[in-house]
Amino acid sequence: MDSNSGDTAWLLVCAALVMLMTPALGFFYGGLVGKKNVLSTLTHSFFILCLISVQWVLWGYSLSFSPDTGAGLIGGLGWVALKGVGFTPNADYAATVPHQAFMAFQMMFAVITPALITGAFAERVSFKAYVIFALVWSTLVYDPIAHWVWGTGGWLHALGTLDFAGGTVVHISSGVSALVAAILIGRRLKTSEPHDATMTILGASLLWFGWFGFNAGSALTAGGLATSAFVVTNTAAAMAGLTWLTVSWIHRGRPSVLGMAAGAVAGLVAITPASGFVDVSGSIIIGLGAGVFCYLAIQLRPRLKIDDALDVWAVHGIGGTWGAIATGLFATVAINTAGANGLFFGNPQQLVTQLIAVGATWLYAAIATAVIVKVIDVTVGMRVREHEESLGLDASQHGEIAYQLD
Repeated sequence: MDSNSGDTAWLLVCAALVMLMTPALGFFYGGLVGKKNVLSTLTHSFFILCLISVQWVLWGYSLSFSPDTGAGLIGGLGWVALKGVGFTPNADYAATVPHQAFMAFQMMFAVITPALITGAFAERVSFKAYVIFALVWSTLVYDPIAHWVWGTGGWLHALGTLDFAGGTVVHISSGVSALVAAILIGRRLKTSEPHDATMTILGASLLWFGWFGFNAGSALTAGGLATSAFVVTNTAAAMAGLTWLTVSWIHRGRPSVLGMAAGAVAGLVAITPASGFVDVSGSIIIGLGAGVFCYLAIQLRPRLKIDDALDVWAVHGIGGTWGAIATGLFATVAINTAGANGLFFGNPQQLVTQLIAVGATWLYAAIATAVIVKVIDVTVGMRVREHEESLGLDASQHGEIAYQLD
């Protein structure tokens, strides 16, 4: 079986776009924290690019995508260190590109997912604890869920779950895990105001740019489906940004620039699972819902007294949940014959399937993350000491500071 050079080039470019999203996330988060913690926040994202790139080729890809071990829960170890993952296509996943190209594309998804969680415990977690958490969480949470939804033989895949580019695998898993981690780690000693809104806008812009690789690249071929995914991705992001801006303007009396950026990201999150299955009309409704639901979720934060520092749960957990459910509403085979029709196209069973996938991902991510955080806290300690937190993680954890201002 030969590779198609056009599809291969497309997928490799998209992999590079998704790679850009992780440092872009660092900028998005970095602008939202205090100036004493910006370097540590950027480091979380850059470090995870290094760590999970190695974890993925050694065992993460095998656990996620190699042939199922028999229960639909996890892949085997046959592809450890990319043994057998070569330059000819694997028809189970992508028939027109080298198997390693598909592996590299999926690697960038695995990289950004644990980085998303870091926004929940920004400004108070020790770097040592973060290293352990990221490695263990990726292996015990991300890899199994990726296998369930995308792996050949995965139980949610066999059930017919639709998740084009990671609504359950990436966003619900990270958003729910972020909520659990924030609860267990506890509130910051002092809440910081965003120190650099321009950095956050830059990060949001680069995330939007990279997201075209995230969603359109998931078509795996350069053609009509990739084009459709590209268009609905942009439309949903724009609609969500407009919606958030409008809702916050009505609620707060001023149009929030940071709110508009958060809204656009929420729209990107929500369209992710649906991007290869819905038309433009569906994407507008999905973006509208993301702007409203994620904004309302953020309003719950002070009432719940949970210090999810950068609102990971509200944007990714709720946005991913809405997007996964909306896929079951608006999916149509007119866009993708390999998908299914949703409720509004005559197939209510697809909505049921999506709800099962959402519930399973919420439950497993929450329980597994709680166990991981508790074990690390008992053995290593998740939080820095009070004086280290007051000093700032840039100085206390890394011995460096972001800005030399005299």
